[in-house]
Parts: sequence; structure tokens; C-alpha cells
Amino acid sequence: MILDQFSLKGKTALVTGSSRGLGAGIALALAEAGADVAIHGSTAVPESTRAMIESVGAKTFAVVGDVSDAAACERIVDEVYQHFGAIDILVNNAGTIRRAAAIEHSDEYWQTVIDTNLSSVFRLMKHAGKHMLAQGYGKIINIASMLTFQGGVFVPSYAAAKGGVGQLTKAFANEWAAQGVNVNAIAPGYMATDNTEALRKNPERSRQIMERIPAGRWGCPEDLAGAAVYLASSASDYVHGHIMVVDGGWLSR
Repeated sequence: MILDQFSLKGKTALVTGSSRGLGAGIALALAEAGADVAIHGSTAVPESTRAMIESVGAKTFAVVGDVSDAAACERIVDEVYQHFGAIDILVNNAGTIRRAAAIEHSDEYWQTVIDTNLSSVFRLMKHAGKHMLAQGYGKIINIASMLTFQGGVFVPSYAAAKGGVGQLTKAFANEWAAQGVNVNAIAPGYMATDNTEALRKNPERSRQIMERIPAGRWGCPEDLAGAAVYLASSASDYVHGHIMVVDGGWLSR
């Protein structure tokens, strides 16, 4: 039956940056589909997030670490693997943003965003992929952005990082598709999260954004649930190197 292909029963997942926001929403969706889920935060994971996952009958495990640090990326994967005995699904969601005009965009801003949003994706895919390749199965979902395709304004480091996420997704898919590991990405549109708070509080920018979204609203974590479950499940077994846009129609206008 087709709906059985969307089940994640018996699978284990690691969702980075899942203490709140989009990551928490994705973690919950995977749990509702049957997966046991490791949730991650840079410094802590709220008990409320853990309780939310457990409320749908899934097992969960909290892991903490700054993904901008290379050693932390390896440790996070190792801890999850040791706890669950497998990592079938990896969602690279952790990220940050720094806003400043290009001429004022400091080296510190640049390095922080590149390390957190791009280098961590490379490292986490590499470390988790080691286990996936050994078992001949795995699903990796990277969280890209509208700025994977567009340049944006006042966020050069973020645009560069998310552009790189799109290319990393394709590069890893080219190597791993024939070995049973699917590497894909989701590119959310304008979502109501902490990262977009400054935009939503700016009347002019908020109006400009809303006028371009055919759906007529900002997105929310629940809007990514179906895409995440699909790309994490066997229903997407022949999907490789794809960047799935969930943007309320933003790119079509």
C-alpha cells in the first residue's frame, strides 16, 4: 500500500537545531510517522521538546553541541549512534544568520555563518554517512533556503552558505545514490521563526514579502512536515540530489 511507504517505523533520526522552531516541527513530524528521534540544541534541549516527541509514542534522545565546531559534529553523531545503534535519517537543520550590508559584513559574521550553516552540513553528512554507507541505507535531508537560488540583501554570508548547501546536496547525492543513501534538501520559503523576526517586525519589508507570496501568508513549521516525512521515507527512494521548495509559491512569482 502506498501509505505504508511513508511509514518511518523502526527508523532512527537525528535532527539538528531541533530544540525549537522548524527543527522541532520536523522532529515531531518524523516521530509521528514512527521514527525514534534524537533532538539537538546548541547549548540545551528544552524538556518541553522532549515531551512533545514522547507524547506521540516515539523514543527520544537529547544531544547538545555547537555544530560550528568540527569536533562537536563528530561527537554528536557518535553519541546518537551509540544510543540508538543506528542513524537512518539525518536532518541538517541547525543554522544562524547575521544581517549587515555587504560593506559592513564583518569577517566574524562571515565565519560564524559559514561554519554553522555550511561546514557543519559537510561534517555531519560525512560522519553520519559513514554509518549509512555501512548499512546500505540512509536518508539525508539538508535545510536549504530561498537564498540557495537568490542573493537576498544584507545577508551575504547566509546566501553563500545556503548556496553551498544546495551544491553539497548534489555532490553527496552523486557519490552515494548508488549505495542506498538518498541526499536531498528542503528549501523553505519565508517562515515565521526567530531567523525572520527582524523582517516580520519591519513593516515595509514584511509588506514587500507578503505581497510576493501567492499563498498570502508566512510559512510555519507544520508546512514542512509532509516534505520531511516524504524525503525521509521509502516513498522517495528514487529521489536524489533534489532541492524541494516549500515556499508558498514565492519562486513562481
